[in-house]
Amino acid sequence: MFESGRRGLITGLVAFFFVFGASWLALDYFIPSPPSKVTIATGPRGTTLDFYGQRYRDGLIKAGIQVVLRPTAGGLENFKLIKDPNSGVDIAMVGSGQGNSLEAPDLVSLGTDFYVPLWVFYSSTLSIDDLAQLQGKRIAIGREGSGVRRQAERLLGEVDINSQNATFVPLAGNAAIAALTDGKVDVAFILSGAAAPAIKAALKNQRLRLMNFSTAEAITRIFPDMVRVELPKGVGGLHPVNPPNDVTLVGITGHVFVHNTLHPAIVQLMAQILKQVHGRPELLQKTGEFPKSLDPDFPVSQIAADYYKNGPPFLQQYLPFWMSIYAERAIAFVVAALAIAFPLFSFAPRLYGWVIQNRLRRLYRRLCLVDDALRLEITAVQAQALHSELAEIDRLSRAFLARYADLYFMLRYHLDRTRSRLVEASRAGKIGEDQA
Repeated sequence: MFESGRRGLITGLVAFFFVFGASWLALDYFIPSPPSKVTIATGPRGTTLDFYGQRYRDGLIKAGIQVVLRPTAGGLENFKLIKDPNSGVDIAMVGSGQGNSLEAPDLVSLGTDFYVPLWVFYSSTLSIDDLAQLQGKRIAIGREGSGVRRQAERLLGEVDINSQNATFVPLAGNAAIAALTDGKVDVAFILSGAAAPAIKAALKNQRLRLMNFSTAEAITRIFPDMVRVELPKGVGGLHPVNPPNDVTLVGITGHVFVHNTLHPAIVQLMAQILKQVHGRPELLQKTGEFPKSLDPDFPVSQIAADYYKNGPPFLQQYLPFWMSIYAERAIAFVVAALAIAFPLFSFAPRLYGWVIQNRLRRLYRRLCLVDDALRLEITAVQAQALHSELAEIDRLSRAFLARYADLYFMLRYHLDRTRSRLVEASRAGKIGEDQA
């Protein structure tokens, strides 16, 4: 009885650890933990990409994720980095028209997140209202490989301005505004959102003026990836009014790209941060205008699209990020354990029953051998061996008593009959003398 209980305990422990291990492996395979560190490709200092990169970093750090900001030349370099699986970049900000899904099939977009206007500031000592007037000027156009340089060269190329008839200076962001303020350049092209510090400073600088794109509609027809943006009068200051008139700008839209293998929890967290950062009103957008589940060049993550439409999942409405992740994994673990345990424990009794019946068959075979021996004349030594065999069969059969009493008593019935036959054979003198 004690032996049977100990065997059952060991069997139960083995089953428990098997279910626990199998559930843990299934959970780790199907629902792995999110990474604790990500790298974001941003842009030059003082630009929108740099500014938003810092905002994204703050949101991720608040959720317990370590963040590395990787400064770059801009959107074009960001696109090259994010599509390279060996670059180490997990998240990148890229402007519209700077790549497509055919070039990078492993990327997904988190939607359209913000406007990135092309600002053309010039010295207040000049009068410029057309791109063609920039011929012969010193122009801060950004460095090679940057998004601002690409957009500026596209527009200037339409009016036949190039490095042969103008001086292109590889400065961008804060450096371009500083050079313009100091008189080192005449014009500065800046591809940046209105919230960037460089733009805010330039709009308030009385020594600078902002060029109006009177041909903005034509530009958006020539370059379909560009958009028209209106800057209202006085948005930079009401006393004095700055700008003194409504200004029409052209630009592109900003998108955040991630690898399609990035952990869903990080994608969902980024969607939450994008909604917090870009859902507020700014100089060029209204409340709730961004982010949008739209990208003409890349597939939009379904996780991000669901978040923009429905908000955070139930658990994240009440729990911090990491706590909600642990809660989701715990629920998934319980579900996985139950999915494994129910079939296992429903099959285990049948398997155990088969094992018992197999052991019973072996005992019956041994009992049949004893029975067959009794059909012949046996010696005293053989009789003693048969008694020992029956005693051993009797001992082994007692393991069935606890849970398989019916099988035990059936075997015991046949065992007693065989033992009686052996005793009767001894009394009837059917046991021969041992030969010397």
